[in-house]
Amino acid sequence: MVRILSEKQRKFAVYVVQKLRSAGFDAYWAGGCVRDELIHRVPSDYDIATSATPSEIRELFTHRRTLAIGAAFGVITVLGGSDAGQIDVATFRQDATYSDGRHPDSVMFSTAECDAKRRDFTINGLFYDPVDNCVIDFVGGKADIEARVIRAIGDPKKRFEEDKLRMLRAVRFASILEFDLEEETCSVIKKMAAQVAVVSVERIVAEFRRMLTDVHRVVAARLLLETGLAAAILPEVVPGDDAGWRRMEHTLLVLDSLCEPSFSLALAALLSDWADGQMAQEICCRWRLSNGDKERVVWLIDHLGQLQSAKSTRWSKLQEILVSDGIEDLLLLESAIATVEGLSSEHLDYCRACLTQPKDVLDPPPLLTGDDLIEHGRQPGPIFRVVLQRVRHAQLDKEIETSAEALALADDIMGQ
Repeated sequence: MVRILSEKQRKFAVYVVQKLRSAGFDAYWAGGCVRDELIHRVPSDYDIATSATPSEIRELFTHRRTLAIGAAFGVITVLGGSDAGQIDVATFRQDATYSDGRHPDSVMFSTAECDAKRRDFTINGLFYDPVDNCVIDFVGGKADIEARVIRAIGDPKKRFEEDKLRMLRAVRFASILEFDLEEETCSVIKKMAAQVAVVSVERIVAEFRRMLTDVHRVVAARLLLETGLAAAILPEVVPGDDAGWRRMEHTLLVLDSLCEPSFSLALAALLSDWADGQMAQEICCRWRLSNGDKERVVWLIDHLGQLQSAKSTRWSKLQEILVSDGIEDLLLLESAIATVEGLSSEHLDYCRACLTQPKDVLDPPPLLTGDDLIEHGRQPGPIFRVVLQRVRHAQLDKEIETSAEALALADDIMGQ
């Protein structure tokens, strides 16, 4: 994967504007990169809005250095060098109706002002001219950045009816940027929250993933609960009474105690007080998570609490947990819970000490395999799994130490 260098990416973004301007077109940085500039954050990417049409953009930068994947919406991707990334250059546009509540049915090329006013929030509706070093503000975005407010552009009901995902984006921006939701914008979200269900689950999960893995994940979770969006996307964790809210406070403290968690670890923490493995499985399937994320979340929920008696647990049972791929996440989750509840971490220290053992001690090669059983004259079948597991446990618990003893135990289990 090529690493994009922020300084080269920025220079390329300036170059694209300069080239468009030199050809007689208006061109500005647009959207999130302008917002990030004004709050002194390094933009993760740059978007450019221009008066040039898609065909004019491609002619100017050549077909070899452009991609027309988004041309139907007036967007052309201009390719930079290997470490400068790529930039979406969009013609100033005005959107038609959003009949599906997600995408405009069509777009019409328009002016910079119309383009700004069709965007979601005032803080994302700004343009910046990197040549003359000035901000172009048609929507009051500068004032809202200074006031640290997330405000829908124009009528919030209309903005959210156009694209229901914007309600989740409002929560994400408010939490990540440490801004407040403007009163009317927040009020409309509360009234329309249930409608977010029309958005594809992939888009919903993408927003949720970004919120849960951010340092402000607890602020986001509280806003999701307060606005009613949590009830629409994850009703399983919505408290129904005072006891439920006390439980939620515990959940949020655990979530907050994690340091830079993966999405699967953060989701497991959020579900830890509310779901068993079966419910976690159902949620992951409903959200169409990858097999990796789904398996990790379910495994963490299923094994939560099993390390608390680590010192008194048979080694064969504990070892299976310690050599699993999710052990580091489980230790982090158990540690967060212990911290929140003021419990001793002695059992976790013990587990970590066990993990420092040499591999051939922690996870020695098995004394018996399926091939060994076949060579021994046994017919393959479902019983192989039972036999091999019991023999493995006996090996780990030092009840047997040689292959001959392993075969003898297998014969005993299967019957002579």
